[in-house]
Amino acid sequence: MIPQALKKARVLTVATMPINTMPINTMDPLQRVMLAPLMALTAGSAQVVIGLIDGPVAKDHPGFAGASVLEFAATPSEVCSLVSSAACRHGTAVAGMLCASRQFLLSAICPGCTLLVRQIFSASGNETGGVPNAEPEALAGAISDCIGAGASVLNLSVSLGDASRSAADTLSEALNYAARRDVLVVAAAGNDGTIYSSAITRHPWVIPVTACGRADVPLGTSNLSSSVGRRGLLAPGERITSLGPNGQLMTLSGTSFAVPFVTGSIALLWSGFPDASATEMRMAIVPQTSHRAAIVPPMLDATAAYQRLAAIRRRITA
Repeated sequence: MIPQALKKARVLTVATMPINTMPINTMDPLQRVMLAPLMALTAGSAQVVIGLIDGPVAKDHPGFAGASVLEFAATPSEVCSLVSSAACRHGTAVAGMLCASRQFLLSAICPGCTLLVRQIFSASGNETGGVPNAEPEALAGAISDCIGAGASVLNLSVSLGDASRSAADTLSEALNYAARRDVLVVAAAGNDGTIYSSAITRHPWVIPVTACGRADVPLGTSNLSSSVGRRGLLAPGERITSLGPNGQLMTLSGTSFAVPFVTGSIALLWSGFPDASATEMRMAIVPQTSHRAAIVPPMLDATAAYQRLAAIRRRITA
């Protein structure tokens, strides 16, 4: 059971930079993380459920035509009627990266998978400096909800500052629950531009993700830490194109938008290898080296992950 006795703690915020209208990065991020070959093999399986813990999603966007985007029944549904809502923009953009139609957004990673949206950021809630926020207990509850609803992997494009001991314990128990249920958790490292780890990214079951720019080095605003270096991955997070709540496309930057590259890769791999365990998937997606003492993690390589997982499954079934 997830503890309920969490009092006030530092708020949870989205791990994003301000949304902008700068020109789209001409260097294809899918090629940089070797996702295109995997996407050519499969669009994903509906049996693979991605738990998106974020803001509300503009499901009426034409880019979601034909997509399986579900909302958690126990939470109130919100309509992204305000284009200015940071929560709507954030949730819609991350959802679009994962499950938009490839006819609308060529870079949509796994449109054939099922997306389960569990809202923690409210379209009409308090926003500080344009950044939506929620209390840490909302995240712990959302993790439990998504696991109970059958999610295989969780996308946490959120960051957490210094939390109280009770908040950290509650989040740790929620993440322990994910580990016991073999549900992978992919989380943003954050955008404070510092050497820092949180109760989320420090947890040994979490795969932390930091963002890189066009030079394939971490963005100056992206957080790094020994936890990120040992167990995490690097993925593009500068000028990423996705869906906006106004029915158009927009470009975004930050670790929030690096996370879906990893989450989507896992979803595609599980679509191709449905019998793989969560441990096998972690071994495939995160390169296993004997000495990863650096704070900068390796770049995601989805094709290499596919090859590693195929080799693991051959050994097991031989």
